[in-house]
Amino acid sequence: MISAGDFRNGVTLEIDGNVCQIVEFQHVKPGKGAAFVRTKYRNIITGSVLEKSFRPTEKFPAARIERTDMQYLYNDGDLYYFMNNETFDQVGLTADQVGDSLKFVKENEMVKVCSHNGNVYAIEPPLFVDLEVIETEPGFAGNTAQGATKPAIVETGAQVMVPLFVNQGDKLQIDTRTGEYLNRV
Repeated sequence: MISAGDFRNGVTLEIDGNVCQIVEFQHVKPGKGAAFVRTKYRNIITGSVLEKSFRPTEKFPAARIERTDMQYLYNDGDLYYFMNNETFDQVGLTADQVGDSLKFVKENEMVKVCSHNGNVYAIEPPLFVDLEVIETEPGFAGNTAQGATKPAIVETGAQVMVPLFVNQGDKLQIDTRTGEYLNRV
């Protein structure tokens, strides 16, 4: 059991029968009255974000989340296939379950598959990936006073804003959390 006074960002617990993850929390001690914990939490199944205040003594059961390292194999139209490299079990997930999380992931790369009671709710890609630029306008370094950018399509099909000096065929390092260009590799 986790008390509201012990809330931290990223803690996963069950609130009103729903599996939720704490996004933000704030311990408030008003001049008058009892202290409380103002919380913003996300339902991990539906993705909705709710705000609610709790007494610091309220207790909630901790949700058991399994994060399994799996290899992304391929996409077969409607399904995305993943394989556990220890047991060689394969799992097919729908586009709704995968969401936007694979837009920077190539085939045969490792990802974390997050599940609760056997139900997959999220795919966590690696934090940084190296991808090749397959399409971008030719650009020239030094033709602006500020850091101007241009769109580039990488090998997974995702679009990234890159500096003007990046050319087709360059390999880039990309932060998958923000989708931002970091540097050339």
